[in-house]
Amino acid sequence: MMFETITYETQDAIAEIRLNRPHRLNAVVQQLYDDLLEALDRAQMDKNVRVIVLNGEGRAFCVGADMKEHKAGRSAFERRQYLMSEQRVCRRLLSHPKPSIAAVNGYALGAGAEMAIACDFMVMAASARIAFPEIGLGAFLGGGVTHILPRLVGLAKARELIFLGQQIDGAEAVRIGLASRCIPDDEFAEGIRTLAAELSKGAPFSMQLAKEQLASAAHGTFDSVLTAELEGMMFCSTTRDWHEGINAFAEKRPPVFRGE
Repeated sequence: MMFETITYETQDAIAEIRLNRPHRLNAVVQQLYDDLLEALDRAQMDKNVRVIVLNGEGRAFCVGADMKEHKAGRSAFERRQYLMSEQRVCRRLLSHPKPSIAAVNGYALGAGAEMAIACDFMVMAASARIAFPEIGLGAFLGGGVTHILPRLVGLAKARELIFLGQQIDGAEAVRIGLASRCIPDDEFAEGIRTLAAELSKGAPFSMQLAKEQLASAAHGTFDSVLTAELEGMMFCSTTRDWHEGINAFAEKRPPVFRGE
């Protein structure tokens, strides 16, 4: 299946979803959201896929909404449907059972920044820039950023990033806890492949449970977290991957997990 606004490729347990509107710096239109949701569903259904990498074609990751599309005279209902599509994409990234990496190779602005922080890892090239410029445009934020961003950088820094809308580079994003890593431009592609390969070696059930628990633990009590972790440990101990992990440790070899 070919997509109109993205490309989708799989190799070595990694699904690469690349935003593919470089002539518009990968600015978002409705079709791009539709294609992303379809690609994320495909990655979930494919048992051979262990990790998702989201990146952008050309010199930008995604510069947010395509302003030309906004001037096309859409009805209020159409605008709402479009805005809800971003919510669905970000929710899908957050809740996806497989870990995701946002490979921010250039500008990540507005909706682009919001999709990036919805991924489990945001890795930035040294020359990349990220910002939340909505207030300066008279617009508002989406994708759950008012929930996610303070958890990453703290409320005071989140206010600064959102109220001022200033662009920051990869090194600063790492310093404040917004990004996981900053990689020199000439090493960026290889750095992303290395991280994705490392993640792909993890036990799929264990990874999924860890992702779910890290996302939900802040909303529960300490006792509820202990209960959830106990259930997770018990479940993992029933899988073949658990036995493989134990055997590999005893035999002093890397485990080969199969998601079974």
